[in-house]
Amino acid sequence: MKNIFTLICLMFIVVLSAQRREPLDITIDFESYDPPSTLVVPENLVASAKFPFIDIHSHHWRLSEMDLDELVKGMDAMNMQIVVNLSGRGGERLLNMKKNIEKYGYQDRIVNFTNIELRSITEPDWAEETVKQLEFDVEKGDARGLKIYKSQGMSHQDSLGNRIKINDPRIAPVWDKCGELGIPVLIHSADPKQFWAPHDSLNERWLELKLRPNRKRGPDNPASWETIIAEQHEMFKNHPNTTFINAHMGWYANDLNKLEELLEEIPNMYVEIGAVIAELGRQPRFAKKFLTKYQDRVLFGKDSYKPEEFPTYFRVLETEDEYFPYYKRYHAFWKMYGLGLSDEVLQKIYHKNALKIVPGLDASMFE
Repeated sequence: MKNIFTLICLMFIVVLSAQRREPLDITIDFESYDPPSTLVVPENLVASAKFPFIDIHSHHWRLSEMDLDELVKGMDAMNMQIVVNLSGRGGERLLNMKKNIEKYGYQDRIVNFTNIELRSITEPDWAEETVKQLEFDVEKGDARGLKIYKSQGMSHQDSLGNRIKINDPRIAPVWDKCGELGIPVLIHSADPKQFWAPHDSLNERWLELKLRPNRKRGPDNPASWETIIAEQHEMFKNHPNTTFINAHMGWYANDLNKLEELLEEIPNMYVEIGAVIAELGRQPRFAKKFLTKYQDRVLFGKDSYKPEEFPTYFRVLETEDEYFPYYKRYHAFWKMYGLGLSDEVLQKIYHKNALKIVPGLDASMFE
């Protein structure tokens, strides 16, 4: 029966092909199937944000030697008033970045977060020396916060070969010092949950994992997704006097009910929208309701500084456009819709919330 059914299907395809002006391509694969939509709807392309904004999540590793006039020119074109470089590195490297910023006179436009080294945590004076570095970076290097990379808490190991958990009590003095200094901690933990799931037809990230197989993880590599995320949440709760910015909406942009529970449970946790705008854009009504409710806890972030990608963020947040694509199909093969957020909510996400929790920013620039 199976062979007969297959034969009938092939005959049907041949008949259809004969009726077409061009031969029917039956060899196309999923990776290349990406037809343009025939839907004709109003389009409101947004090249520049409606209000001046702060990008809380950017990386400029070469900031000490960059042509900052060129960087600020690109920022001006999209109405980015302040960019936060999360890759300040600390110590002399941070000082060199500060010198270059001062050389160009952009102290009010470009700010840095510092970084710390966890892999030497087994050294007896690690906590004391790391706290000293934080104090130095804030006082001398003008660091406005601390960035923790996903490797710190996931792949980094101590001298004994043990994974360094982000809620390790030995790190506690660092989180407490950030609270004392009044600087936020922006932390990236884990990755999308689907990276830990089987790479099969039920995995929504199938295409991404096919094209970038190095992102695929085993169920316990180096621990389960649930374990890594839980360690992060425990750390937040253990340090209520420190402000934490959970990068990428904590990988819960696809489960806003759960993220709502966490925001209620952890009052010192904020979130930023870097690299998850496609998740918000495919649930416009629910996402708008969520962002309106938690308008005081969400910040604008992008993650990678690519000016050509920012307009998609503006379009999702500002317009009510329908059925438009994300710029990386392997991240999001679905179409998106604009949320049409109110001016009040937009201004809080674009800059007011960052002004509230990042010290030393000039609020007069947004008046």
